[in-house]
Amino acid sequence: MTTLQSARPARTGVGPVDPGGVSGSSLGLITTALVVGGFAIGTTEFVTMGLLPQIAHGLGLTIPTAGHTISAYAVGVVVGAPLVAFFGSRLPRRGLALGLMGIFVAGNVASAVATSYESLVLARFLAGLPHGAFFGASALIVAACAPDHLKGRAISRVMLGIPIANMVGVPTATWLGQELGWRSAYWLVAGLAVLTIALVAWWVPATPGNSRASGRTELAALRNPQLWLTLAVASVGFGGMFAMYSYIAPTVTEVTGLGQRAVPWFLLAYGVGGIVGSLLGGRLADWSVLRGLVLSLVGVGSALALFAVTSQWAVSALATLFLVSVLATA
Repeated sequence: MTTLQSARPARTGVGPVDPGGVSGSSLGLITTALVVGGFAIGTTEFVTMGLLPQIAHGLGLTIPTAGHTISAYAVGVVVGAPLVAFFGSRLPRRGLALGLMGIFVAGNVASAVATSYESLVLARFLAGLPHGAFFGASALIVAACAPDHLKGRAISRVMLGIPIANMVGVPTATWLGQELGWRSAYWLVAGLAVLTIALVAWWVPATPGNSRASGRTELAALRNPQLWLTLAVASVGFGGMFAMYSYIAPTVTEVTGLGQRAVPWFLLAYGVGGIVGSLLGGRLADWSVLRGLVLSLVGVGSALALFAVTSQWAVSALATLFLVSVLATA
């Protein structure tokens, strides 16, 4: 871990980093810059789900085929994180965050101008590559800048981009995509990413990487069977939820029988449920991590089975989707 003494400020308004961490106002600016990036990432991750019918129509695809673009982004996330861990462990954290956002901009611009199924799949894969690594770099940056007694809080705050995106960014980008065309949603995300680059360059101090780290060391965790067991549980346990949510737009329009303008409201319900679930998850973890996980998994499975029935009616579908989100994030 980088020492606080080695972190020097950017040539901007950020003050010096002393052994006690940066000032409260500077830490707030640093966190804000990184949260904006997380907000952009969270928005692009889920907005495709809300615009799947429009994307399919625009490229002349079936909805299931258009759904492969969601899978391409997910594959990018899975591939990108270990690649960056292997090659980027020694890189300066601010420079790494800026580079990742640059790739993210390229992926979303490519998504906005894609003219074929193949080009959109490739663009979504590219956009997914920086996903996990950006959050990792963000956590390391705020940990290096925050005083010891605020490190945990600072790291938790920098992760707020995803839930805020689910509650605000995804419904807004979906509405924009419906009104101006699905490409506009990706242009919006690209703009947010450019803003993130500017804020990180201006507000985030230069934070050196770990000179003693090596790619082989970073990937050593992959030898731990417990890691693979955890990944298997998460994949099986929450795969059903993502499969359902990926096709929420056609479900709302074709099963529930509502118009496309209703889709953002369902996405908003999912986002609010995620906030509630995060708060509930903290309480469950304090009670018992294992029991909380079991309750969450059983609850998600039950709620998904219920959604198969309730999705035919608007109010019950909305309520059940909210419940799925609460239980999935708890």
